[in-house]
Amino acid sequence: MAKTKVLKKTHPISKLDAKMNPAVLAKAKKMAEEESLNIRLAILREKYGKKQSEISNFTQTAVSKLENRKNIRISTLIDYLDSLGMGLEITARPRNSAKKELLLRV
Repeated sequence: MAKTKVLKKTHPISKLDAKMNPAVLAKAKKMAEEESLNIRLAILREKYGKKQSEISNFTQTAVSKLENRKNIRISTLIDYLDSLGMGLEITARPRNSAKKELLLRV
């Protein structure tokens, strides 16, 4: 019986990543993650049926700025989530490991 060689398929994005300058790639991933947080905050607010103007402790303008900010203080994020009736957990984990350590629960 002939052996069949199994070809490992590589995701097209991984192929493109491999061709990029590592520093440029790291910067792009960081920017994407920051933008992803902004999108998630707005989606979360909308999911709970709140308008920007209905977030307590913040003006509508402040919520808009917060949802588009690149960096958010943890205390500001806690206040924002509290206005949605939510808490926050922050965990740390070693890279390449599933083990997590709880750092903060509010």
